[in-house]
Amino acid sequence: MDPQIYQKMMALEETHWWFVARRSIIKRVIDKLALPESAEIFEAGCGTGGNLAMLADRGRVYAMELDETARLFASNLKLAEVQSGSLPNDIPFPDRQFDLIVLLDVLEHIEEDSESLQALAKKLKPSGWLLITVPAYAWMWSKQDVILHHKRRYILPNLHQLVVSAGYKVHFVSYFNFFLFPLIAVIRLLQGLLGRGGNELTMPPKSINNTLISLFSKEGYLLDRLSLPFGVSIMLLAQKNV
Repeated sequence: MDPQIYQKMMALEETHWWFVARRSIIKRVIDKLALPESAEIFEAGCGTGGNLAMLADRGRVYAMELDETARLFASNLKLAEVQSGSLPNDIPFPDRQFDLIVLLDVLEHIEEDSESLQALAKKLKPSGWLLITVPAYAWMWSKQDVILHHKRRYILPNLHQLVVSAGYKVHFVSYFNFFLFPLIAVIRLLQGLLGRGGNELTMPPKSINNTLISLFSKEGYLLDRLSLPFGVSIMLLAQKNV
């Protein structure tokens, strides 16, 4: 992505409703995993490092990021060992396997998504976990996807099959960003019809931002109990077949 996008992400990741609520939901999922006390965690595609503090609460974190600007931001946080790398053929830390690998809104940026999942399976310990989030529904494609250099958006069945075909056993998969889906879907459709839209990384007023955080975060309680039928994104939790 363009360096200016990373700079904007770095400024917003601590407070913007989408980043804050998504982290809250992901943390809730990770906290329920039976990870060892000294877990080794790998974030493939860490961007500017907005997830590193949350991951560091559960173990020692290693991270990979191809973009030099984003990697410098992440390294300066001093929360993880961050190295250059890319999927599927240039994964750092060759002598390590991990208890948890997270791939958070990264897979949609990669042309070789199946090969990347296969490569990550080799980096998991036998009991290790893979946690993925991706954007949902090709019909929600917008200028934001172009700005972020996305290759595709997914639907739940094809992501599930992709992960299984890459050698994993899927434990849980669900859409999320469910409550806000109708509003976001209407906005995306209207933008498509009108030929408008653009970078959505803007901070709403504080009261609206807090309301959106509260609403989106509450989905974590639903995901404890069921798979949601639709949403702006998809979450998948898997282990490799052994």
